[in-house]
Amino acid sequence: MKHPQDEIDEEAVTPADGGFDHGSSPEPPAEEIEISGSDAVLENTDDETDPPEDEVVADESDTVVVEADAEPVEADAEPADADMVEMDAVETDADGADAGTENAVAEEPETQAPTTAGSTSMGFDDTPLARELSEITRRRRALAAEELPLPSRTRVFTVANQKGGVGKTTTTVNLAAALARNGARVLVIDLDPQGNSSTALGIEHRSETISVYDVIINDVEMDEVVQKSPEFDALYCIPATIHLAGAEIELVSLVAREQRLRTALDRFLEESEEPFHYVFIDCPPSLGLLTINAFVAASEVLIPIQCEYYALEGLSQLLTNIQLIERHLNPHLSVSTILLTMYDGRTNLANQVAQDVRDHFPEQVLDTLIPRSVRISEAPSYGQSVISYDSSSPGSLSYLEAAAEIARRGAPN
Repeated sequence: MKHPQDEIDEEAVTPADGGFDHGSSPEPPAEEIEISGSDAVLENTDDETDPPEDEVVADESDTVVVEADAEPVEADAEPADADMVEMDAVETDADGADAGTENAVAEEPETQAPTTAGSTSMGFDDTPLARELSEITRRRRALAAEELPLPSRTRVFTVANQKGGVGKTTTTVNLAAALARNGARVLVIDLDPQGNSSTALGIEHRSETISVYDVIINDVEMDEVVQKSPEFDALYCIPATIHLAGAEIELVSLVAREQRLRTALDRFLEESEEPFHYVFIDCPPSLGLLTINAFVAASEVLIPIQCEYYALEGLSQLLTNIQLIERHLNPHLSVSTILLTMYDGRTNLANQVAQDVRDHFPEQVLDTLIPRSVRISEAPSYGQSVISYDSSSPGSLSYLEAAAEIARRGAPN
C-alpha cells in the first residue's frame, strides 16, 4: 500500500528512463532530482506556490519508491537541517510578533485605567444600593436638624383596629419612643391582655404585677401602677397582665362601665407634677368593652392599616362604631390619623391599597409609610423599640418621620 504523500503522478514517470515528464522543459537527470513527500502535498494546494526544483528538500523520514528498475531515492539529511533553520527563523519572527502583541495588550489597560476607574465610580453612584444609602443619610440628617413642637395640652390617642396583625402594638410603642426621644413626655397604656406593649418597653407585667386591670376593675390610682420605661426617661407605661382577659365580663355589671378608664386617666393627668404631652392607648383586636373604654378616654383615633386587601374589609365597621361612640359617649372623638404599615413597594397590591386609602381619607393618612422591616420585628425580642434597637434602620427612620408628622400636624380643631 502506498503512503498518501507518496502518490506521484505515475503517468509522468517513464519506466524506461526513470525520469519525470515536466512538459516542455528538458528532462533533468534522475540523480539530480530530490523528491519530498511534502512536495506532493504542495502540488495539490492552490494557495501555495511550488518551490523551485533546486530548493525541493525531502524530510529525513520520507522515502519515495518509483516503480521502475531504479533504486528508491532517499532524502538528503543536510538540506533538512537548512529547512529546520528556516523554520526556526520563522518561529522566532512569530514569537516576536506575539510578544509585541502581548506588550500592546498589557499596555492598553494603563492607558484606559483612569477612564475605567471614573466609569466604575459613576456606575456605583447609580446603583440601587447607593441610592438607598444616600436617601437614608438624607432622611437621618433631616430628622436630626428638626426640633419637634410640643402640644399645649395632652393629646390622647387610641390605637385601634379590630383586625389583628396590622401593627397596632408596634405602632404604639415606636411612636411613643420616637416622641419621647424628641423631648416629649409620653404615657403608654397597655389595654391588650397579651401585654405586648409592656414587653416591648421593658416593663414588668407578670400576673402578680399591679396593672391596668386594677385601675379599671378595682379603682386603683394610676400613679400607683405607672412604671418608667428603661428606654427613655420621659417614657412611661401602665402594663397589662393576663387578668385583663376576664375584665370585659366583669365590666358588664359595673356602673359606668364605658367610662372607667377615662375617669382614672383624667384624674391622673390633673394630678401629675409634670404634664404629659402624649398618651397612647394600645387596644386589643376586638370591639368589646375594653376598646370602648379606650375610645371614650381618648380624643383622637389612630388607625394602623396593613397594605393588604383584608385590612380594608373591617375598616367600615370600625368607622361605624367610632361614629356611634362619638354620638352617644364621646363627642370629642375623631379619626385624626391613619398610618399605612407593612408597606412593600415591590408589589402592586400594596401600592393599590395605599392609593385607595389615600383617596378615601386624604386628610387623615400620613405621608410616611412604614415598610416591612426585619429590625422592627427583632426589636421586641430584646425588650426594646426599634427606635433604640437600631435608630438608623429604615423602619426606625420611618417611625421617627411619622412621629414628626403627627407633631407638626397638631391636634384637630
